Amino acid sequence: MRFHKIALSFLALVIATASTPITFSPESPGELQVLAQTPQARKAEADRLFNQGSQQFDTSQFEAALRSWQQALIIYREIKNRQGEGAALGNLGLAYDALGDYPKAIDYHQQFLAIAKEIKDRLGEGTALGNLGIAYHALGDYPKAIEYQQQRLAIAKEIKDRLGEGQALGNLGNAYYALGDYPKAIEYHQQTLAIAKEIKDRLGEGQALGNLGLAYDALGDYPKAIEYQQQRLAIAREIKDRLGEGQSLGNLGLAYDALGDYPKAIEYQQQRLAIAREIKDRLGEGQSLGNLGLAYDALGDYPKAIEYHQQFLAIAKEIKDRLGEGQSLGSLGLAYLQLGDYPKAIEYQQQRLAIAREIKDRLGEGQSLNNLGLAFYKQGNLSAAETTLYEGIKVQESLRGKKLVDTNKVSLFDTQSSTYRILQKVLIAQNKTDAALEIAERGRARAFIELLASRVSTNNKQANKSSEPPTIAEIQQIAKQQNATLVQYSIIGDDFKVAGRQQWKESDLYIWVVKPTGEVTFRKVDLKTLWQKDNTTLNELVSNSRINIGAGRGRGGIIAQVNPDAAKVQKPLQKLHDILIKDIADLLPKNPNDRVIFIPQSSLFLAPFPALRDEQGKYLIEKHTILTAPAIQVLDFTHQLGAGRQTNYHNALIVGNPTMPLVSTEPGKAATQLSSLPGAELEAKTIAKMLKTQAIVGKDATKANILQRLSTVDVIHLATHGWADDNRGLGSWIAFAPSLNDDGLLKAEEILDLKINAQLVVLSACETGKGKLSGDGVIGLSRSLILAGVPSVLVSLWQVPDEPTQYLMVEFYRSLQTQPDKALALRQAMLKTKEKFPSPGDWAAFTLIGER
Repeated sequence: MRFHKIALSFLALVIATASTPITFSPESPGELQVLAQTPQARKAEADRLFNQGSQQFDTSQFEAALRSWQQALIIYREIKNRQGEGAALGNLGLAYDALGDYPKAIDYHQQFLAIAKEIKDRLGEGTALGNLGIAYHALGDYPKAIEYQQQRLAIAKEIKDRLGEGQALGNLGNAYYALGDYPKAIEYHQQTLAIAKEIKDRLGEGQALGNLGLAYDALGDYPKAIEYQQQRLAIAREIKDRLGEGQSLGNLGLAYDALGDYPKAIEYQQQRLAIAREIKDRLGEGQSLGNLGLAYDALGDYPKAIEYHQQFLAIAKEIKDRLGEGQSLGSLGLAYLQLGDYPKAIEYQQQRLAIAREIKDRLGEGQSLNNLGLAFYKQGNLSAAETTLYEGIKVQESLRGKKLVDTNKVSLFDTQSSTYRILQKVLIAQNKTDAALEIAERGRARAFIELLASRVSTNNKQANKSSEPPTIAEIQQIAKQQNATLVQYSIIGDDFKVAGRQQWKESDLYIWVVKPTGEVTFRKVDLKTLWQKDNTTLNELVSNSRINIGAGRGRGGIIAQVNPDAAKVQKPLQKLHDILIKDIADLLPKNPNDRVIFIPQSSLFLAPFPALRDEQGKYLIEKHTILTAPAIQVLDFTHQLGAGRQTNYHNALIVGNPTMPLVSTEPGKAATQLSSLPGAELEAKTIAKMLKTQAIVGKDATKANILQRLSTVDVIHLATHGWADDNRGLGSWIAFAPSLNDDGLLKAEEILDLKINAQLVVLSACETGKGKLSGDGVIGLSRSLILAGVPSVLVSLWQVPDEPTQYLMVEFYRSLQTQPDKALALRQAMLKTKEKFPSPGDWAAFTLIGER
């Protein structure tokens, strides 16, 4: 299901023990009798109440713990014990955390922090900062959570508090997990694990293993997730940590739930439930019941799911867990939505929304607005759905605040994208096609656009204004400015009953065509036949179209795939043409030299647009001049990057066939030297001769040498090996000759920090247009180059063969010598190459992104 289903997995995250209540060693009974009414006796009474509160807290008696700590606080203040007062305030903050009253929790943690600073208690200061981070984490304010945990980490390092250092690192990992930046979460949890092992903290070791399991679960690596949770389970049993044992069993249940093994998921959640009841862990009991409800949801047994969610709700209310109460209400709303009981679904989501707003849970507020909007849509109340979803988008955009770094904005946006798609459906249902295009544009490449705006603008105010999502009038102006026809795609899905239960499937492809005149036309293509009749998906169709044109034969052969069935080459290309082009063919320009700019989405970024074939067998490149862009608004920025600059093609940096470095593209796999590319060397020398410059080849083409020259030239042409990092994106690289100081790989994340003045960069290498597919487009080399200041980037979408690539590139530059339009030059080069090398795999791989 693509709407927000509260999986509760984050509830099973182990927040490191910075959040464990502080306890004091009690005075002996003998001393109590002697010191009946003395300050020492009063302190002993306060300590007793304090420790009593800790015991109550450990058994989920949060209100009882609250009362004990409040009584302790009164005594500590009476006897002017500042350390005890601070500790009591800190624990009261934890109690309010557990009760879901985060504003109150923050107030108490701030008071604890002030006292710790006053009495120079650096350990207490670090603890307070860490707990403030945890409270803001619960509110969904991840930038603030990270800020506080970083401060805690600095103090822990300063005072050599290795336990606190590990806890801060673990909580940073949890914050990045919540942001969807799983590689960074794994990095932090690995550091936590190393410290825990070093200081023999078996509890911390188990928690780190559990959190690593959750991160791999989120990445879809369920075998690894299960392996880590099993390790955590073993440690928990060894050290008799029944709470940890229950949590790891619950997380194993979540992993099997993700694998679709619901009986096993239920079995593990039942085990967790039994332990929670045994140790009187009411919070854990509620979470287990909620996760059991989600498992029965997935099985389509909605009555049973509702039963479990109701039990979770009852416990959350009993222990005053407002966050859990809101989540259980949301889950009940989703179950009733699946049953088609829209009034009840709406009622529950409205209750969840009220709680989220009361406790300032912005994440929960955004999720409940999404689900409420969906329920209104299903009910047919389109006006209420529209208003609610616009509100939801506003909340979600506030969570992607300015403090978040680029990669985290991208990750967080990917968890929010369903709201934009549902709102598009609502608007289209009301025939508000222009407003739907505005939302489709607002829901893509936002982090990319914000970064571009900050680099193009002269001040923050201008950057903020220019990065605002475009109106329909501004979209029309961009089409006019580009003098091109813009084609924007949006893949829409819905829940369908398949094999007796609800499953998310692709339903429609929305297409908008914006002509240079400003005319906007909307068309809709039915995608349901793909899975109903052809037993496939749009993503699989794109993959098959690439495989069937032999798109795997790489330059130098990093990975070689043989065309499995040349006779079937036309079928997926024609099918893809039918879906992407056929219904808008009448809207595209008749003059083949007029530009068409495609703005794809998801797997369509990898579609071989030039090689798509119509019913007459004609390729799209024969009829149109083609470019691509991650968003319409990006075109405005690439236009600004290139404005007023003339390209001097004789001021060029041409690199070919460097002495290849040793490379490993898989963790744990031994590095091997990349193969030499004689065709790339010939390509570079031929182009350099045409442009009256000297090619840099072999051992001279070191990374250091190339980096020195990147900012001084107008044209950069790199004919070498490339690799796309589909997991992280920014790990994608271009290969140069290694030196003593580097491995020869120029990565996308390094390019981000460069200032490149070139008007054109050509990456004549394998898969340089690929990377991590996200709501922000393709995270990889092309995106980094545009952000570094390059208005036009030419990249490949698959592993290009050496000889045809050499031929195509020479023809590209030959065409540029007679006319300045890069898109037209690419079209002419493709057509020329097609004459000599007829297979589309040989000539259709390259795409021009940005300016013509």
